[in-house]
Amino acid sequence: MAVFENNANESEELLDNESISLVTFRLGTGEYAIDIMQAKEIIKIEKITLIPNAPDFVEGVINLRGNIIPVIDLKKRFKLEELTDQEKNTGIIIVKIDTIDMGIIIDSISKVVSIPNSNIQPPPPMFSGIGQRYIKGIGKLGDKLLVILDLGKLFTEEEGEKNKLDVLDSNS
Repeated sequence: MAVFENNANESEELLDNESISLVTFRLGTGEYAIDIMQAKEIIKIEKITLIPNAPDFVEGVINLRGNIIPVIDLKKRFKLEELTDQEKNTGIIIVKIDTIDMGIIIDSISKVVSIPNSNIQPPPPMFSGIGQRYIKGIGKLGDKLLVILDLGKLFTEEEGEKNKLDVLDSNS
């Protein structure tokens, strides 16, 4: 029985010592991050084709090497303040959400970091601003705090189904 307890303690320690690699970026004045496994590539902002009757946070679609990619503006989705044109350095991170490649507009890319799981805490229950449901956790990186986003929860179930259908229709 003591061996089992030691193994359990060892595995708990291993979990505490594990880390997650994140792509960090700026939206407005805040620093955000996503799991690097969801990020496919980062591109400069390019011409976005508008889609009629799309939700206000869906900017439209881009053609990326023959693939039609929907693009969303996280600042609009999260109701964050828009920066002045001089402060913007916008790019698009191409991510995979479920089975769909999607672009998310960012103000600037920061860097790729690795944070120990022990430095990530769940979001506070009364989190204001972008809303707790979009947040996987808050990561401590030196003296900075990173809001780690849960890309799978960017859309409500209804929005997700509608957007999947819209993308399928635009690819036909």
